[in-house]
Amino acid sequence: MIACVTALEAALLPCLPARELQAIDRSPHPSHQIDVERHARDFMEAAKNLQLHFISLQREDQPSKAETLRKEIATMEEELKLKNELIDQQERLIQDWRKGLEDQLEKHNSELERV
Repeated sequence: MIACVTALEAALLPCLPARELQAIDRSPHPSHQIDVERHARDFMEAAKNLQLHFISLQREDQPSKAETLRKEIATMEEELKLKNELIDQQERLIQDWRKGLEDQLEKHNSELERV
């Protein structure tokens, strides 16, 4: 923001105040008319420079296509990692259940054999 204010000041300082321009504009002297035209050109040039400056600031704020894709890929990789961890946890849980069920089945079969 400070850079924007500094750019505004630098661009507008060379321009004459509006009242002074109006007074010169009403003057019959041709040299004053040239001054008005020169200051108007300076002002338009400063306005153009400000516009270009703000456009460049806007572009800096927007990430490039490559940066956007990198972020999306990183997000997807993180999501994939979390899902793989969840799958691993669930596979371990299923293996534990299977082992428990096999133990119960073996226990029941041994009881049935005794009877």
